Amino acid sequence: MQDYFPGLAGVPIAKSSVSFIDGEKGVLEYRGISIETLCEKSTFLETAWLLIFGTLPTQAELNRFTGDITSHRRIKYRVLDLIKCLPEHGHPMDALQAAVAALGMFYPDKHVQSPEVQYQSAVRLIAKLPTIVAAYSRLRHGDEFIPPRDDLGHSDNFLYMLTGRAPDPVPARALDVCLILHAEHTMNASTFSGLVTASTLADPYTVVASAIGTLTGPLHGGANEGVIDMIREIGSVEKVRAYMEQKIAAKQKIMGLGHRIYKVKDPRASALQQLAQQLFAHLGPSPFYALVQEIERVGEQLLGAKGVRPNVDFYSGIVYDQLGIEKDCFTSIFAMARVAGWLAHWIEQLKDNKIYRPEQIYEGEHGRPYTPLNSRK
Repeated sequence: MQDYFPGLAGVPIAKSSVSFIDGEKGVLEYRGISIETLCEKSTFLETAWLLIFGTLPTQAELNRFTGDITSHRRIKYRVLDLIKCLPEHGHPMDALQAAVAALGMFYPDKHVQSPEVQYQSAVRLIAKLPTIVAAYSRLRHGDEFIPPRDDLGHSDNFLYMLTGRAPDPVPARALDVCLILHAEHTMNASTFSGLVTASTLADPYTVVASAIGTLTGPLHGGANEGVIDMIREIGSVEKVRAYMEQKIAAKQKIMGLGHRIYKVKDPRASALQQLAQQLFAHLGPSPFYALVQEIERVGEQLLGAKGVRPNVDFYSGIVYDQLGIEKDCFTSIFAMARVAGWLAHWIEQLKDNKIYRPEQIYEGEHGRPYTPLNSRK
């Protein structure tokens, strides 16, 4: 009898130097640099370069990378027409997947082993995903598409395309830190599905579209949306304990608590909590913050002994809400960030690529006879 590991739990499927997690100690590193250091000192574009190309960029490299991304933010008018034709009540993640898949038809270079193709593909995808997300967010409400501005930074420009207003530096920096925190997280489901697609030597737009499709599933993306729903359902601090006790008794998941790898508080949740406090001090308090603090406090009492503590989604939703971003766009912003990690693993795999072809354990019959149609019951 062959060993069987449902969901490939605990089975290494790749060697990587992109990122590292110690779930017992709450450590997350990108290319050996702690996430806390990057949040304090780096930017999303610099972090994206680090993930994709393996080292911190020189000033010249960062200038070129930033300039190339800035000049590639615009999307083809036919891609914009495609977005306009999508159902206005569809989920933004579905719109993003469709638009990214379509991008590959406009940039059809199949020489994925070429360093120049890898670079240009990374530039286009990092540059254009925010434009697509902002475009669908506005067009589905009947608002005009706002073209990108070359004089704004990466996160500033996204907030501008979303709202039409020049962004305040504090919220723009907050979003940039959120993108850093969501940029990479080892071999998660969307990264794995992207690598399966990449192993066939499919183009990078198809690889990223595949990863986006995986992220649409409620077991992977969307938990920060669920946290906002949970907070609204609870309604007040006084109702937190009863709500959580009821959920635990019914063996139901409490959104934003627990992680498959971390047995301590997710380091990204700690960083986001500090970010939320800074944002609220600048923009004004959030009605949700007292509730999430109480959920964390009660959760520690009820579930802390089991290693169930806040994950990245616990605080990210209230940060995005305070930035004025619609709830169903939260996961799309996750994808805008995670594209850096997906691309990093894509390029890493291509160095020694082998198509994925796992085995299965067959449990069916053998030698079964064929029954004619008129004899079947």
